[in-house]
Amino acid sequence: MTKTELIVALDTRTLKAAETLLEKLEGSVKYFKIGSVLFTAEGPAAVDLVQKRGGKVFLDLKFHDIPNTVKGAVRSACNMGVYSVSLHLSGGAEMFKACLDLEKRPKLWGITVLTSFDEHNLFRAGFRCGIVKTVRQLAALGLENGADGVVCSPLEAAMLKKLHDGKLSLITPGIRPAAAGDDQKRAVTPAEARAAGANFIVVGRPIIEAEDPAAAAAAVLKDLK
Repeated sequence: MTKTELIVALDTRTLKAAETLLEKLEGSVKYFKIGSVLFTAEGPAAVDLVQKRGGKVFLDLKFHDIPNTVKGAVRSACNMGVYSVSLHLSGGAEMFKACLDLEKRPKLWGITVLTSFDEHNLFRAGFRCGIVKTVRQLAALGLENGADGVVCSPLEAAMLKKLHDGKLSLITPGIRPAAAGDDQKRAVTPAEARAAGANFIVVGRPIIEAEDPAAAAAAVLKDLK
């Protein structure tokens, strides 16, 4: 069975709120995602905060631009010492290749199809092959061009594990202990994600908005076992 690590999404609006969460989760969670909400508000200080408390940072800014621009952004992430960064696989092969020669680069995790998408949303966005085929094609592009892992729904994780077992880490957002009725269209439980082969699960609101974040994180970790 795949060992699955928990990444907690620090989707707070202020550094103070992030620090409060880190204090409550200290000793139980090692990986933290810093996305566009917190990073836009607080910048590299958010990364420093996590690292000073011994955590590893998944910098989830979903880079998608011309190759030279993305290479520059990943270089800056290198200088911050983050564990991993996310890049949209739809940015293409050359965008990924541009980042490969960076010294001590973070892990490159390629975004396949956002977990907020369903088939209708994906079609309206211009992808005509459907979710499963699109994810499969984008993951293959990532593997061929230096991606260390791919970010996908847990619903596609089992397929990708079967196709690329051991060659790509699988990072799965959209994890919910139970049906939450929010904007995640393709969500599953932590145990289901682990069974599907996820190497990392990303959990945000069910932990950071809980009355007791530490207890919520403990429940997720228990479910992973």
